[in-house]
Amino acid sequence: MTRTDFLAIAAGTTSGVLVGAAMVATRFVIAETDPASLALLRYTIGTLGLIPPYLILRRVRFERSDLLPIALLGIGQFGILIALLNYGLQFISSGLGALLFATFPMMTMVLAATLRLEALTLTKTVGVMLSIVGVGFAVSDNIDLPEQIAGFWPGVLAVLGSALTGAICSVFYRPYLQKYPPLQVSVFAMLASVVFLAFPAAGEGFFNTPPSFTLAGWLAVLFIGLASSLGYYTWLYALKHATPTRVALFLSLGPVVATAFGSTLLGETVSAVFLMGLATVIAGLWIAHIDSNPAR
Repeated sequence: MTRTDFLAIAAGTTSGVLVGAAMVATRFVIAETDPASLALLRYTIGTLGLIPPYLILRRVRFERSDLLPIALLGIGQFGILIALLNYGLQFISSGLGALLFATFPMMTMVLAATLRLEALTLTKTVGVMLSIVGVGFAVSDNIDLPEQIAGFWPGVLAVLGSALTGAICSVFYRPYLQKYPPLQVSVFAMLASVVFLAFPAAGEGFFNTPPSFTLAGWLAVLFIGLASSLGYYTWLYALKHATPTRVALFLSLGPVVATAFGSTLLGETVSAVFLMGLATVIAGLWIAHIDSNPAR
């Protein structure tokens, strides 16, 4: 394993862990605000967190033809993906939502292989399937499959659409990450998402009444924002140096880490099945990285 491979794996792991930690913090503070307003605060803080290193490092001039695609990828990643996910979770349990969203790596793998951006290998396929099974085990206590609930199937489709949006962004970010440093792409894409999120947040009355949180709520919002800035940068860094499927696999750590942190910080229960799920996700990540041939 080269130093670049190791750093890409470390970056992917960091991104997955931060996603899970942000999930727990979001569950803690969401009752004090509205979803779009929280998303706007989250990515505004995230953008501000990336500004200092951006100012210190060398500036990069984007080609004019690349500005709109990068902005749309940022809007898709932070606006459309989150909107579909939040809509879907109104009608299905959080456990089922996490399991459906865990198809993200599989969609990424199929899309990347269809576009001939990376090879479809047996080890990678087995690793992806194991990650989905592992997430299923990890969140099994929170999966609810009702027989008849209004909006259940639209909710399922919305979460799957959220995963597909993430897969599309994972695949189409790569050409721009080959041309520009991840930090500069992160700042521009996240800033575009802030402009987009201002509109649904305005619909919730965000600009009419200043946000009101408890002290613990503000600390949670601050943590979510800073975790988003570091998590997004590490995710793009991993995408620059590894194939989209292998990077997407690390997001399987999100619901697993969220369950573990939820048990520690929020008093939620963790069963032996969760531990089996954690082991399965780790096994899936390891198997997917056995065949380390570069993307074609």
